[in-house]
Amino acid sequence: MEIRIGQGYDVHRLVEGRKLILGGIEIPHHKGVLGHSDADVLIHAICDALLGAANLRDIGFHFSDKSTQYKDIDSKILLKNVVSKIYEKGYTIGNIDSTIVLQTPKISGYIPQMKSTLAVVMNIDENRVSIKASTTENMGFEGREEGVSAQAVVLLTVDP
Repeated sequence: MEIRIGQGYDVHRLVEGRKLILGGIEIPHHKGVLGHSDADVLIHAICDALLGAANLRDIGFHFSDKSTQYKDIDSKILLKNVVSKIYEKGYTIGNIDSTIVLQTPKISGYIPQMKSTLAVVMNIDENRVSIKASTTENMGFEGREEGVSAQAVVLLTVDP
């Protein structure tokens, strides 16, 4: 069995007048994420981790922010596309471990719904999806509530 590990990272600004979409769900907040798509940093980090593990470049290569096709697109659609690419190459998702870094709002209560949503999109069991939340103790751009970041690590397997 071949084992492949990938890591992903994404960051977006928090601004007034946009929705806060994390892990495929909308979270009530007075600020939202700014980006070409719906700017779901968690899904983008997971996409990059999956693509990296399969040696398929990065999310920007596959879904350019210069393309109107992806303007305001639901990132769950991008994730579904990435997972299809992974499965086409014969990989199976072993597990995903991720962290969202955000000062406010507190999101721990939304993690079960995020896990469920992502598991359905990727067609894997929820116990293969780990999502953690962290603050930066009011330091840096996340601590000043200027932005949100996410990191993800994935394990892929393939039978030779």
